[in-house]
Amino acid sequence: MTGNESVRTRFAPSPTGFLHIGGARTALFAWLYARHHHGKFALRIEDTDQLRSTEESTRAILDAMTWLGLNWDEGPFFQAERVEIHRAMVQKLLDEEKAYCCVCTPEELEEKRKSALAGGRKPKYDGTCRNKNLSRSANSVVRFRCPGEGTTTVRDLVKGVVTFNNEELDDLIIERRDGYPTYNFAVVVDDAQMDITHVIRGDDHLNNTPRQILLYEALGYPVPQFAHVSMIMGSDKARLSKRHGATSVMTYKEMGYLPEAIINYLVRLGWSYGDQEIFSLDELIRVFTLESVGKSAAVFNPEKLLWLNQHYIKECSAERLVQETRIFWESLKLDTSDQEFLLKIVTDLKPRARTLVELAEMSRFYFDDDLDYDEDAAGKFLKAECADHLAAVAEGIPLLQDYTKKGIEDFLRTMAGERGIHLKVIAQPLRISLTGKTVSPGIDEVMTTLGKDRVIKRINRAIEYLKRNT
Repeated sequence: MTGNESVRTRFAPSPTGFLHIGGARTALFAWLYARHHHGKFALRIEDTDQLRSTEESTRAILDAMTWLGLNWDEGPFFQAERVEIHRAMVQKLLDEEKAYCCVCTPEELEEKRKSALAGGRKPKYDGTCRNKNLSRSANSVVRFRCPGEGTTTVRDLVKGVVTFNNEELDDLIIERRDGYPTYNFAVVVDDAQMDITHVIRGDDHLNNTPRQILLYEALGYPVPQFAHVSMIMGSDKARLSKRHGATSVMTYKEMGYLPEAIINYLVRLGWSYGDQEIFSLDELIRVFTLESVGKSAAVFNPEKLLWLNQHYIKECSAERLVQETRIFWESLKLDTSDQEFLLKIVTDLKPRARTLVELAEMSRFYFDDDLDYDEDAAGKFLKAECADHLAAVAEGIPLLQDYTKKGIEDFLRTMAGERGIHLKVIAQPLRISLTGKTVSPGIDEVMTTLGKDRVIKRINRAIEYLKRNT
């Protein structure tokens, strides 16, 4: 390979569930590394576990990758479609006596394990079938003939140099009884045949790496460079799980997060570039290197992710925000037919919302002219003496030529001055009349967005409420 294809990375998830947030970060690192080096990024679905792999999980992974914007240059490849290739490579090792057939039963292997543990030995396969020269059969697995001495060194781009004693390694199974390859074998064949130059993955795979290096060498393949990134931990320093919050990428979409917030947050879990916290995707591609990936585990902080999401909502265009929020409005059975109205709503609310779900919930009052008043707020601010002030506002609005935020603010301040009262004496009853609560965007913003007719209608409704209840 030459030129722009000199770097080739991949992401190879197993379709046994949703795309985990940790898997997404691994995919992101591999994607960024390829993009930084103008290389290629491949997606491979490792679906040889026939019992646990599902089409639904595959679709969930592809959807999550697409939502995050982690586009792949090649694939998706499906490992199960390559089984004949794997079997041919197994046969190659058998022919060269670098592998052998084993007919030890699961029960026998369990007894060997117990015996080894009882004798203080490492519970690895004892080589019973190693020199029996058995043939493949329905009852056999195929094992790799691992060297019993010497060392295997992993020169990891994140962890540094890690050396393993070969005598600690097992004669691992490379083909199961059902004829399907095991993970350690299939991943080597596939990565080699796909010309993957850099294998970037979680450090839970580090112990597999010496076995895989030996397989690369036995098959005559060039060994790629490895980079094992740390796990993501919860705040209690335990491996990230559901008890720490959502772990599925698409759950964050359902919770109203923007994909760029997830990307920005994930890249900073274990990677840094000075003190900078916020990055555009173009910036990340330009500055990302594996040298800046830390060795220690990263701790997941939901509050920081929420802060980032709020930042990206503020930065988002009104047009896109309407598009992203529409599904959440529709789930609340709100009318989304008036695009201009929606644009005004998101402009009012985007400085306040931390998620799209929050934005949709906060916006309910805009859609409901017959809204309910918060009891405590109404009891405190909607009093009989407010009726005259509210009526004056309703009467003045049709005459207001400059119906803008500035014009409305000047109108309300002038009215308060003429009546010899503080602005808040009008503002809070007016806010409750228009929104049903004491906390909302500025009154001038709300009035501009609702328009004159709806504001007058809501004020008159509040006056009727005062007549009935005071």
